[in-house]
Amino acid sequence: MAQFDLPLDQLRTYAPEREEPADFDDFWRATLTESRGGGAQFTRVDGPLRNLVVEDVTFPGFGGQPIRAWFVRPKGEVRSTVVQYMGYGGGRGFPEQWTQLPSAGHAVFMMDSRGQGNGGFPGATTDPVGGAPQVAGRMSHGIEDPHDYYYRRIFTDAALAVDAARSHPAVDPDRVVVSGASQGGGIAAAAAGLSDGLAGAMVDVPFLSFFRRALQITDANPYNELARYLQTRRGEEDDVFRVLSYFDGMNFAARATAKALYSVALYDATCPPSTVFAQYNHYAGADKRIEVYPYNGHEGGQIVHQRAQLAFLDELFPTQQ
Repeated sequence: MAQFDLPLDQLRTYAPEREEPADFDDFWRATLTESRGGGAQFTRVDGPLRNLVVEDVTFPGFGGQPIRAWFVRPKGEVRSTVVQYMGYGGGRGFPEQWTQLPSAGHAVFMMDSRGQGNGGFPGATTDPVGGAPQVAGRMSHGIEDPHDYYYRRIFTDAALAVDAARSHPAVDPDRVVVSGASQGGGIAAAAAGLSDGLAGAMVDVPFLSFFRRALQITDANPYNELARYLQTRRGEEDDVFRVLSYFDGMNFAARATAKALYSVALYDATCPPSTVFAQYNHYAGADKRIEVYPYNGHEGGQIVHQRAQLAFLDELFPTQQ
């Protein structure tokens, strides 16, 4: 795969018109209002991470349904809390997989993705509508109606994960950042648009953005799941894209104001660069930047970008001298 999308100079100003339903804000306001209520439960877990505190979390997500998470933090002062979302097909995994941020003084609240989790990142949260944690295949689940679509549930979980993290006594509610890569980046963008008072957003090679464009220029999964669905629903494209407009990262970005660090990879056929820049260029916050990895695919900047994220957190939350 080579660079296949628009040239970088065009990508930097690429801001296509958003397809936004007139009731977008009402839809999400009602969704969150209906689901809010109840408190998170944090249970201390003993294990090999002796210099960190690990807690197993259950909090009420969409419809009050129980969602699992890990809360991993340093034993001393918590500089900030990063609410982390997982890539497509992955679950919350094991607490030992989330030690980088706590090692730098930040807590991480790792939200499980309902109904997902396989391989090296097993899940622990059943989707009461869609079943137990399983391999990928969620893109068309419930797509006939925005109220039934899978990502209505998981985006609601994501916003309520911010609430749950803020409820912990070790967390300063004004020092919370949302973060994720791929599907996790798409979820982080949604959470940034749905949550007030965030200090930052780290959105890495985000999925779930500008669906129409993605289906035009890539046949890679997971977007290809939608193409295969449409192969059996000939003539229903307008209905499908209308539903997807309630879940498009561009529309959430247009409502997000926290300081933001994005990343994009120009060889990325999974989340094409134009779909990433379309979201980034609509991001409402004035204090934003994007790291470009010209010769990488969907893996993005990997450890180089992780170091950039740690530097970003240092900018947001400088240590006292």
